[in-house]
Amino acid sequence: MFIRLLLFFFFALTTPLLYSQVSSNFCKQTEAIQKLILKEHIQPKAINDSLSAGVYDLFLKSLDDNHQFFTESDLLIFQEDRYNIDDFLSKNECSFIEKYIVALEKRLIDTKEFIKEITNQPLDFSGKDSIHFKPEKTLFYFKNEERAKKYWNKKVRYTLLAQLFEEDSIYENVEKNFNKLEKELKPKIIQKELCLVDELINQTGGIKRFVQESFLNAYANYQDPNTSFFNNYEKNSFETSLSNNKLSFGFFTSKNDNGDFTVDYISPGSPAHKNENFEEGDIIKSMRFGNEVLETFCVSSEDIHSFMQDSKHLSLNFKLKKKNGATKIVKLIKDEIKVEENSVRGFILGDTSAIGYIQIPSFYTDFESSNGLGLANDVAKELYKLEKEHINGLIIDLRFNGGGSIKEATDLCGMFINRGPLAILKYKNGETYTIRDGKRGMLFNKPIAVIINSYSASASELFSGVMQDYNRAIIVGTPSYGKSSAQVILPLNENEELGYCKVTIDQFYRVTGKSSQSEGIIPDIKFPSVYDQMKTSEMYLKHSLLNDTTKVTLKHNPFNAITSNKIITNSVERIKLNTGFKNIQLLNEVILTNYVNKNSKYPLTLYNIHSDLKRYYGLWNNAFKKLENYTSLIPVKNSVSTNEVLSYNQDDKEINNLTLNEISNDIYIEETFNLLTEVIASKKTP
Repeated sequence: MFIRLLLFFFFALTTPLLYSQVSSNFCKQTEAIQKLILKEHIQPKAINDSLSAGVYDLFLKSLDDNHQFFTESDLLIFQEDRYNIDDFLSKNECSFIEKYIVALEKRLIDTKEFIKEITNQPLDFSGKDSIHFKPEKTLFYFKNEERAKKYWNKKVRYTLLAQLFEEDSIYENVEKNFNKLEKELKPKIIQKELCLVDELINQTGGIKRFVQESFLNAYANYQDPNTSFFNNYEKNSFETSLSNNKLSFGFFTSKNDNGDFTVDYISPGSPAHKNENFEEGDIIKSMRFGNEVLETFCVSSEDIHSFMQDSKHLSLNFKLKKKNGATKIVKLIKDEIKVEENSVRGFILGDTSAIGYIQIPSFYTDFESSNGLGLANDVAKELYKLEKEHINGLIIDLRFNGGGSIKEATDLCGMFINRGPLAILKYKNGETYTIRDGKRGMLFNKPIAVIINSYSASASELFSGVMQDYNRAIIVGTPSYGKSSAQVILPLNENEELGYCKVTIDQFYRVTGKSSQSEGIIPDIKFPSVYDQMKTSEMYLKHSLLNDTTKVTLKHNPFNAITSNKIITNSVERIKLNTGFKNIQLLNEVILTNYVNKNSKYPLTLYNIHSDLKRYYGLWNNAFKKLENYTSLIPVKNSVSTNEVLSYNQDDKEINNLTLNEISNDIYIEETFNLLTEVIASKKTP
C-alpha cells in the first residue's frame, strides 16, 4: 500500500451527498473525547454557546493559522456553526465537519493552481504593488479568489528577491544580472511553494483526518492549553521526549534547499551507525516496509518521522542517494538506544572556588522500569562525581526544560532538603494531597543556584518553587512559563483505536498554598533575555487555567536566607554594566521591532526589498556578532570520572568538547557563577 494519497475531486458531487459522507469513526471520537474530559478533566467546561464559540475559533485557527487559504465566502458558510457546535455535540451530529474538509481541500487545490499559473506569468517588480508586513493579530482572510492569487504572486516575488539578496547582498550585482538570476531561481521557488501545499494535501490520513483531528484538538484545547488530542504518532513522540530510551534506527534528518530529506546526524552505537552503508549526507529517496512505500519528496517531516516511528515498522528498507550520485538500498532494524537529549553530565566551573554545573533537559523517566529510575537517579550519580572534586556549590540549569515526570521532580527536591512538604496537589473533587519528602538528610547541603527562563515549565517550576520557598537556592533568569498543572495520556476508548487525550487531571501548588499558574516562578534576580516581551508564557494562551490558592495543611520549615540584599545588589549592578547583557537587550529590540511586531508597507521593488533586508540583517548581525564574540573568563572542565569515560568514546568526546565551549561562553552561567561565588564567600565570613 502506498502512503501517498490519491486526490479525490468533489466538485461534481451534490452538496447533500458530500455532507452525508460522515465518518462513523469521527462520531465515536467526538463522543468519546467529551465523555473522557467530563470524567477526568479537573475543570471540564459546560457544553454551551461559549464552548461552541471557543472551539470554533481554535478550530479555524488550526485549519488556516496564517490565513493563506480560506476566503471571506468560506467564513460566511462556516460562521453558521459558531454557536451551533454545542448542539451538534449534544445530538452526536458529526456531518458539520464535512464542509470544512471540502472547503480546505478545494482551497489547497486552488492554491496549487494559483502557484502553477505564476510559472508562465512575468513577475512585476515595478512597485505597482506594495508589500505589507503585519503582526499576527491583524491578519485577515482573503476577500475573494483574486486577492488569494495576488497574495501568492506577491509571496513568490518577495521570496525570490529575499533569496537573491541572501546569496548576494550587493545590490548592483543582483540588479545587473537580474534577468538571468530570476530565470534560474523562479522555477525553484515555485516548486518549493507547491511542495509545501502538497505536504498538506498528501499528509498521512489525508485532509479528512487532519480536519477531524484539528477539531478534536480544538475541543480539548478549549478546556485548557495543555489538554490535547493525540494520534498514535503524537502520543509516541510525546512519551519518547520524556523517556530514557527508545526503539529507533538512530539518526536525524533535515530538509535541504531542494526539498530532499538528508541524514543529518547518526547516533553513536545505533543501528544506522553500525551499518557502513548508511552515512551522514545521504539523501533518503524512499522508505519501504513490505508493500508500504513512502516517497519522501514533497512530504512533511511529520509524515517522515511517523512512518519511521510506526510501532509495526521494526525494520525498513531505505533507498539512499549517496554523495557520489549512486543509489543504494539499505535495510536497518530498530534497536533500543538511549535518548541522547535526555541525559545529564556534571561539569566543574572555576579553579579556586570550584562550583558544579548540571544542565537538566527534561524531567525524563523510565516508563518501562518498575523502579522508574530516570532524571533524579542520573543527577544523583553526577552529583556524586562532582562531590569527589570538592565542589563548594552547584548550578542547576533548567532553561528550556518543559517539564516531565512530577515524581522525578519531587525526588530531585528530596536530595536538597531535609524532610518536609514539597507541593500540594488539588484534584477534580477539590480534595488536596500534600506531596512530601520523608527521607532524612540531604544528598547535597551546599549553596545552589537555579537558572530558569520563560520556557521552563511544569515540573521545572515545581522544583524551582520548592527550592525558592525553602530558601534552598537562589533562582535567577527570567519568569518561568506558568504551567502548574499535571496531565495523563488516556485512550479515548479502551477497546477501539480512536486516539488519545492528554488531559489535565490535577493542579499543583507551592508549599505556601500559592500557585505559579500563568504567573510563573519569579526569579530572585532577573536577567535580560532575547525572549523578553515575546509573550511566550502560558498566560498569553487562550483558555489557560486561572491562578488561585489552596489551603496549607502541612507547613514547611525554610532555611535561613541563602543570600543578602548586598549580594543581590552586586549582581544587579554587574548585569547593568555587562556589555554582553546590553547586547542581549539590543538583539531583543531588533527582533521585536523588525520581526515580531513589524508593521510596515512599501512598494515591491528590488531596491525597497534590498533596503529593508539590508537594514534588518545589518541590525541583526551587529547585535548577534557582539553577542557571539562574548567570551567568559570562567574556566570549565570535566570531572575525573567523565574524562575516564570519554577516553573510550571519541564521538562522545567531540560532543563533550562542544558542550564545554558552550558553557564557557554562556553569559547567564557566568553571572550565576559570580553570584554563587559571592554567596559561598559570605558563608565562610564569620
